[in-house]
Amino acid sequence: MPKAALALLFLLAFHLQAASLPLSVTFKGESKFHALFENAASWRKLPLGERTAAIGRALCGTPYKGFTLEIDDHVEAPSVNFLGLDCWTFFETALAFARMLEEPRETWSPHTLLHHIEQDRYRAGRCTGSYLSRLHYLEEWLIDNHSRGLVQDLTRSLGGVPVRHTANEMTINWKSYRYLRANPSLRTGIRAMEDKVAALPFFHIPKAKVPSIESKLRSGDIIGITTHDPGGIGTSHVGLAYRDSKGVLRFMHASAPRNHGKVVIDSRLSDYLNQFKSDAGILVARPIR
Repeated sequence: MPKAALALLFLLAFHLQAASLPLSVTFKGESKFHALFENAASWRKLPLGERTAAIGRALCGTPYKGFTLEIDDHVEAPSVNFLGLDCWTFFETALAFARMLEEPRETWSPHTLLHHIEQDRYRAGRCTGSYLSRLHYLEEWLIDNHSRGLVQDLTRSLGGVPVRHTANEMTINWKSYRYLRANPSLRTGIRAMEDKVAALPFFHIPKAKVPSIESKLRSGDIIGITTHDPGGIGTSHVGLAYRDSKGVLRFMHASAPRNHGKVVIDSRLSDYLNQFKSDAGILVARPIR
């Protein structure tokens, strides 16, 4: 059987087994998804990181929309929304699309993209239908995806230092999360998850050191922003590195409504960090598979 047919059968089996919500709920903006195919032939020739950055650039202008992952009251499922992106869904959508382009053209579909989203977004690459199977914190995402060979954690090799770690945003702001409002019993599990995340070894590159390592970063590297929190350092934002035509390493991200309110290629990364007193430094992950 041809490889393309085998891939299609695999994706069908994945959809039948894993999809627990209708596509109309889990996938928004299909016309925009298909519009990206126009440049797919040239993007496929690029290394994974550069391909991710090119797709990220194509998504510039997409409105910022928070909490797009809160799609149901009870059932957790992989999802994509091209009509509105937040900082996390921006980078993971660009990366998932880049990974999808390595597969046969016949398999490019919403289901294929959702498969790659699942591989990235969920602990050990599998959504169980439970809200707790999602990697809610970037620092745990980095450890999980690094352990599975999907990305390389460059934070320590680029001068990262150990810091005291905090992770309690979801417990404090549980009313902002649809699943937690609808399922009070989940809050205990979320608190336990946050305790485990806070206990993980945590390194970051202090923002004062970022200018000296910008030359070592590449377009498509995933840049997590660390923040000063009461009691330690946490993560608060994420985007992609983008090296422009002049060689400047800039920060590409879904910017909140109080700033740009859309996906933008922002200023030089170190300049971006210096705009915000609360920003402490960065994490760096390089997509490798």
